[in-house]
Amino acid sequence: MAVFLLRRLLLAIPMVLGVATLVFLVLEVAPGDATARYAAPGVAPEALEQMRRNMGLDRPAGERYLRWMGAMLRGDFGVSLSRNEPVREVLAQTLPNTLLLSATALILAFGGGILLGTLQAVRAGGVVDRGISITTLLFYSMPSFWLALMLILVFSVQARNVWDWPFWFPASGMVSLDHGFLGSREQILDRIRHLTLPSVSLALVLAAGIARYMRASLLEVLSLDWVRTARAKGIPEWRVVVEHAMRNALGPVATLFGLYLPVLFSGTVVIETVFAWPGMGKLMVDSIFQRDTPVVLAAAFLFALLVIVGNLVADLLHALLDPRIRPAARAR
Repeated sequence: MAVFLLRRLLLAIPMVLGVATLVFLVLEVAPGDATARYAAPGVAPEALEQMRRNMGLDRPAGERYLRWMGAMLRGDFGVSLSRNEPVREVLAQTLPNTLLLSATALILAFGGGILLGTLQAVRAGGVVDRGISITTLLFYSMPSFWLALMLILVFSVQARNVWDWPFWFPASGMVSLDHGFLGSREQILDRIRHLTLPSVSLALVLAAGIARYMRASLLEVLSLDWVRTARAKGIPEWRVVVEHAMRNALGPVATLFGLYLPVLFSGTVVIETVFAWPGMGKLMVDSIFQRDTPVVLAAAFLFALLVIVGNLVADLLHALLDPRIRPAARAR
């Protein structure tokens, strides 16, 4: 297993570097640069040219790429061109917020998806199964940004201003303006309220796919001979499903963890922008518009790194849940 993980880590290095190189090339061929936002009728061209020299943008693209790559390998992501701060500090302010949102969405998605998929498999062919199938297919087909806007419209705007509900959820930001004046318990509740709509927007789409996958996997396990033998021995149905069948059915579902991470992180870019959530996704969008190349490259590098780490975790989970693949992992 250790050799298998080491191989995966070694293969991850060119993948991360390839993502960073691709993002650099895309930004390089895009029109304009970081000084474009300062261009105005009253700004002299000489001043813009001096700014390009100060930022190092007058250097050839190949030289700038090699300098950036060498600095990145040393752990130095450079200085933000729009914020005039070290990129490391900018990312340190936003990465925890993205991880909080992503982790909450993953917990909700897998918890809800596994629960719904199990309920469908147990009630296969019935009204409950059909109803959940239609509902999950509906959510699975929705674009995440449209779903986010609908949740804002219903549970923030309508719930507060039209229906006058006591429980409504904020539509933007991570905390309220008076967050610093609240007590410890109220501060936690305030963060949860702000976290609810963004995390649910991400989780609903993912949970729909997980539920359908869990249903198919559990139905396949429930049709095996050893499950029928367990039932014939008089073991209660809930023990057959929960203690025996689900453990085997969760193995394939665990692989979705690695497959859904790219979807999740790409979704955070959209959701954080819609909800003005101060995370890496919103930071990347803002930096792209400002042509802040060091921040965009560093954020893309971290996103790729998180996806690869997630894939490694998914492989480990699959090996732990399904003993049959452990010998294969050792052999590799």
